[in-house]
Amino acid sequence: MKKTMIGTAGLALVALTVVATGCSSKNETNEASANASGNAKTNDAASANAAADVKKIIVGTGTQFPKVCFLDENGKLTGFDVELVKEIDKRLPGYEFEFQTLDFSNLLLSLETKKIDFVAHEMEQNPDRAAKYLFNKEAYAHWKTKIIVPKDKGAAYKNLDDLKGKKVLTTATSAEATLLETYNKSHDDAIKIVYTNGAANDTVSQLTSGRVDATLGADFTLSLIDPQAKLASVGDTLEEADVQFVFRKDDPDGQKLADAVDGAIKEIKADGTLGKLSVQWLGEDYTQE
Repeated sequence: MKKTMIGTAGLALVALTVVATGCSSKNETNEASANASGNAKTNDAASANAAADVKKIIVGTGTQFPKVCFLDENGKLTGFDVELVKEIDKRLPGYEFEFQTLDFSNLLLSLETKKIDFVAHEMEQNPDRAAKYLFNKEAYAHWKTKIIVPKDKGAAYKNLDDLKGKKVLTTATSAEATLLETYNKSHDDAIKIVYTNGAANDTVSQLTSGRVDATLGADFTLSLIDPQAKLASVGDTLEEADVQFVFRKDDPDGQKLADAVDGAIKEIKADGTLGKLSVQWLGEDYTQE
């Protein structure tokens, strides 16, 4: 009986050991599962927080400026300004940039009404713009504005005085339009300003057909809008300007964003990326004065 009891007791002990071991294993499994679940939740929370920390920025640009901001043969938005913004985006982990294409004349209005957060469209400062908008400090290109006319008409034009009585094509709200409008204010509207939608083929067509006499443009734009070389850039330099991005003025978030963009542009300049982008898209390095 003792032997049996011992045997029974031994079996009972084994059973208890198995049960205890099983419970321990189950508990460890549950704990491991709980820990894994907890870690996953922590990681998810961290990812969610990281995503929440990334601020989406809407960048306004156009589609009618060859090699600067345009749609390629596949309908993809690209060009110097577009690819530069993408490069800046890569270097600012706290922001995520998204493009919104608009007519040029609507870009600044959309900035004012907070439909976009900054403008990327080869913008330059002038007194009117500087009073209303914030420009980042670090220029990413520099241009010289001149008179553009059909090649066989070049000898007749040297400065704005030579445009008196002439029809001059320009894009509404552009820096060139402001230059012409300012001239007209002190010269009894001597220049006949004709506003266009900014399409490159329309500019070339109107000039070569004689519907207008001239336009104004930056030195690098001629080869971009007129690849067949029907036009010529002539006369004196009418204006020189840095090219910058435009943000909302008196807006703390806008100032913070502009400062971040400036930091990224400095890096892009220093490592040579900016110059390479200019040569790739504009044909030369226009990033230096």
